[in-house]
Amino acid sequence: MRLRPIDLAREHGLSTQAVRNYEEAGFLPPAGRSPHGYRVYAPRHAVALRAFLALIPAHGHATAGAIMRAVNDGAVEEALRLIDESHAQLADDRRTLEAVEGALRDLAPPREPEPEPGPGPGPGVTFIGPLARRLGIRPATLRTWERAGLITPRRDPRTGYRVYTSADMRDVLLAHQLRRGGYGLEQIARVLERVRAAGGPEPLQATLREWRDRLTGRGLAMLAGAAALDACLGRRNG
Repeated sequence: MRLRPIDLAREHGLSTQAVRNYEEAGFLPPAGRSPHGYRVYAPRHAVALRAFLALIPAHGHATAGAIMRAVNDGAVEEALRLIDESHAQLADDRRTLEAVEGALRDLAPPREPEPEPGPGPGPGVTFIGPLARRLGIRPATLRTWERAGLITPRRDPRTGYRVYTSADMRDVLLAHQLRRGGYGLEQIARVLERVRAAGGPEPLQATLREWRDRLTGRGLAMLAGAAALDACLGRRNG
């Protein structure tokens, strides 16, 4: 059965140029050619296109493309490795969400008093270096978050160094975890602002529900993508 680019495109509301682009990118097997040089597709190309489009909401465009290139090159083990990595990331995101929820349960609304001048930062506070090491990030990241309005550390009146109170550390921890969850700096800043204004974690509950819904949606998309890819693997040589 011979199919034209328009036949593949219509099923998904795509342009014929998009189909050609996907083939050139390696997301579809190479097309045959008619005696006049026109692209000729077969049912296996339609199955591959369905698989690629199903993999996008599950793994993202770049990873979906890499999976399909591996499949079309016969490198099934590489395709499975990419899928495993994506599943591992989803599992890590779920653990991160649980960590955020746990952190919210342990939040202490009141802020610590300003540290007194002295040789050290004082009880219950820390400097930028130790805090960055605790989270496994660079001090430059904390400075970026400060410029974005996520955190507002005080300055030690004697040294001028940034000083992070317990409340600041709470905000940094939440920012760190939400960043890992895929939220942008502006979104995190708004969340933290609402938390501070409300004096508690309640404003984050809607955000966490949305986050959990996104993870659930991605998990379900992985199931659909796996089914479509299984069909593609079964017809790779068809």
